[in-house]
This record gives sequence, C-alpha cells and structure tokens, in this order.
Amino acid sequence: MSVHDPGVGPTAAPGYAFLDAGDGRRLERFGEREVDRTAPGAIDPRQRPTAWGAADLRFDRSRGWSGRSDAAAAWQLRLEGLTLELRATDSGGVGLYPEHLANAAWLERAIGLRVSKGGEAPRVLNLFAHTGLLTLVAARAGATVTHVDAARGAVAWARRNAELSGLADRPIRWIVDDALEFVRREGRRGRRFDGILLDPPSYGHGGSHPWRIETDLPELLEACNAVAAVDPFLLLTAHTTGLAADQLEGAVREAFPPLAKRVGIAALELRAESGATLRLGTAIRAPR
Repeated sequence: MSVHDPGVGPTAAPGYAFLDAGDGRRLERFGEREVDRTAPGAIDPRQRPTAWGAADLRFDRSRGWSGRSDAAAAWQLRLEGLTLELRATDSGGVGLYPEHLANAAWLERAIGLRVSKGGEAPRVLNLFAHTGLLTLVAARAGATVTHVDAARGAVAWARRNAELSGLADRPIRWIVDDALEFVRREGRRGRRFDGILLDPPSYGHGGSHPWRIETDLPELLEACNAVAAVDPFLLLTAHTTGLAADQLEGAVREAFPPLAKRVGIAALELRAESGATLRLGTAIRAPR
C-alpha cells in the first residue's frame, strides 16, 4: 500500500477557512459566511468553543438550517481562481466539498503534463460530478470534459458555476445520467478518455438498480477501464465509513492493471486553524 501524506498545517484558501471541529460538528468560513454544521467524524472536543457563537448559519439534521434570515440565500465564493455559487441544501451541504481542494491541485498538474506534450486536448470523464469543482479545474487546465451526474439540479448548478467562472465556452459536455449506464454506452460507442474521475456516494438511486459502493464499485471500475485511453490518469474518492483505503486501492489495481504500480493513497483530511483534524474519506490517485 502506498500512502501519500496530504501535508501539515490548517486547510485554508482565499475564500475558505476551516476554523474548528469537535463534538460532532464542523465550523467553516465560506467567503463572508461562517457555517456550523454536523460532522460525525469530529469526535473530539472543540478546540475553540467560544468561536462558534458567531456562525451565520447552523444545520441540525432534526431541525434543518437556522441563523440569520438572509444567510441561507445563495451567495458566491471566489476560490482558486473560480467563482462558485453556494447554497444551504436540505442535506446540510453548501455545494462545495473543501477536502477536494488537494485533488484539484493534483488534477491540474496531471492535465498540465498532458497539455505540455502537445497534441489533442486531454479528454476527461468526471462521474458523480456534483456541482463541478473538478470539471471547472480540468476545463481551465486545457481538457475537454464530460461531466456526468444523475441529479439534474446538480448539473444545472455546475453549469451555473461554469458561467460565473467565465468557463461557459469551454468544451464541456453536461450529462444527466446514471454513471454506470453512461460509461457502458460510451464503451459501445468506442469513446476513450485520458483521465477518469469518480466521486461515488455510499448509496444512491438511479439507473437500473440502487447503487451501493461496496458491491457496485468493481463493476463500475471495470467499465471505466474499457473506456480508458492508453496510459490514463485516474482519481477515485470515497467517503464511506468502514470502507478501508486498501480495499479501494485494491479495486483500482484489479480494474486497471497498467496503473497497478503507480497507484497512491491520499487521506481526504481537513486541518483546522484551531488544530482539530477531520478525516472525510480517501482518494486513490494514479499516477500518485
């Protein structure tokens, strides 16, 4: 097993800051709004208890959102040269997963290496693509992107982020579809991708049967290998409790034999300004 240390120091970028975590919650700043929401992995006590009283928005699974009357309205965040629209969603999210910022940097480097060699623009397939952070990073870096998500609202949100970021004219295919069914059709059409990104949920509904990552991921990875170009790059992220990093790594090695010796593991981890650490899943990258 190859492990990549995500680094030390607090997780912060212009426009975003991870402030504290503990007692089952996380405190973050997205632009000018501080957000207090649930975080089952934050099992230790809070490091800065007095900092939490200033939150503009607070989410509880039983009561939903509360806070300033105007704070739940959509707002914009400038992050890593992109402009993203954020909203308080029914699930407790805001449309941005800050733990993917490290993946964004890795993706930009991977595409940059391909672009520097000349030839056609790298073709990237982004599955379970959500509100489009990695799609926009890939398109800005010079890739042609196919963005796939089964939720029509998520795809519309991602397109809005592309418009706000000045990337609406980039070569992005916006697809509302089940990931596995779409990849199988692309395979029958003979399409191939230089890079494949996957961020599957633990459970999901759509396609011909409900999705369960523990049982369905190997089949999806095999289908992805069938549409992979020669010498592809791959990013698989997972947030499923109980699914070990070496299981994910093993699944990628089995599905993509040519990448087996170049697979690396990175923790999806946020480190707060207070010193608190929040583990949010695992990233499998190839090449690492």
